[in-house]
Amino acid sequence: MRQSLRTLLLAGIAGLIATPSAYATEGYFQDGFGTQSKGLAGAGYAFPTDSLSIVSNPASAVFLGDRVDLDADVFLPERDASITGNAFGPDQGFDGNKIKTFLIPDAGFVHQLPYHLAFGVALYGSGGLDTKYPSNPYARFGATGPAGVDLEQIFVSPTLAWQFAPGQSVGISLNIVDEFFRDNGLGIFSGFSEAPNNVNDKGGDSSFGYGVRVGYLGQITPWLSIGASWQSVTYAGGFSKYKGIFPDQGGFNVPSTYGAGIDVKPLPGLDTLLDVQRIDYRSIDAVGDSFQTLLSGTPLGATKGPGFGWKNTTSIKFGVNYHLTQTWQVRGGYSYTTQPIPANETFLNILAPGTIQNQVSLGASYTSAGGLLPAGLELSAYALYAFPQEVKGENSIPPGYPPGGFGGGNANIKLSQKVLGVGVGYNF
Repeated sequence: MRQSLRTLLLAGIAGLIATPSAYATEGYFQDGFGTQSKGLAGAGYAFPTDSLSIVSNPASAVFLGDRVDLDADVFLPERDASITGNAFGPDQGFDGNKIKTFLIPDAGFVHQLPYHLAFGVALYGSGGLDTKYPSNPYARFGATGPAGVDLEQIFVSPTLAWQFAPGQSVGISLNIVDEFFRDNGLGIFSGFSEAPNNVNDKGGDSSFGYGVRVGYLGQITPWLSIGASWQSVTYAGGFSKYKGIFPDQGGFNVPSTYGAGIDVKPLPGLDTLLDVQRIDYRSIDAVGDSFQTLLSGTPLGATKGPGFGWKNTTSIKFGVNYHLTQTWQVRGGYSYTTQPIPANETFLNILAPGTIQNQVSLGASYTSAGGLLPAGLELSAYALYAFPQEVKGENSIPPGYPPGGFGGGNANIKLSQKVLGVGVGYNF
């Protein structure tokens, strides 16, 4: 059964993905799902707009009619790092942008069923990171060749929702994930691993996993709607080729997330949104365990071994959507995310500088009433800017243990992003 599901998943992905993908606007998660939600800086627990809305809140499927959506984002990150005050070399900056442009596709489908039920399915990338340093930041410690990592998490989520009372619905999604990982230029860490032959440059490795998401959406009054959802940890098999670098012998599950939002309609055609979302990065050892445990003698790859040391994050998202006419909508949004990377965890996070905290977005949609374009065709676009955010290290490079140490000092990491996206939807 697992092989059949993987074959189905990969067949769908093959038809969509044209280039390597990466996303890192909320840690290493997307800020939202669907072109319209992204134009609202990811807000939308209580404001379903298209079939990708079922990713944030499965209960939204019953309010979307019958429709299909195809979206694509052009993602332009700027990743930089520097090492200062280190005994093994002079202060130095590093550019992690050997690959500068990424294409990120999504797709969704929703269909209404008898008995106030709706079925949907979404295909999307929930998380990812990609860094490529032509000049290896770890070369001063003995590493050779370019350095970088590539992490992709691609989901398919079949969904069922039920409107159990007028304006009130619940929904559930099965989250099926196929993860991909590879690294290179990290040979220096093999000497600090319990599986030194499974740390660096082992080619691509994949892992398959499952989880669930449940949601609620309700119209409380004509001017107020509320929504909420919770996603379990998505349990994956781990990366056996890289069991020497990730804790628990290569384990890499997907963190649990949960959140809630409101939609207030102060004027006809105007929706004002407020969402709060939590991502439990610490629920995943590979992401949440501290790299500093290496100092106490716990090797890489060990049970509860060193990881990236990320903290849980809370995101607050504001969005405004206005119907100018029956065919035109405009929107905008702002989101703030607490910093996931502590100042003493920046050394390994040169590879994963998910530092973004502040984002703004603008978007618009046109819905055809017929004529040159088919009635029900919806065209959307958005632009997002994630402001540059630097985390300056504080005692982040180990000075002593492991034997010989890394010479002390600090690693500093920085990330900014631009994203342009378009979406085509059709109500049938």
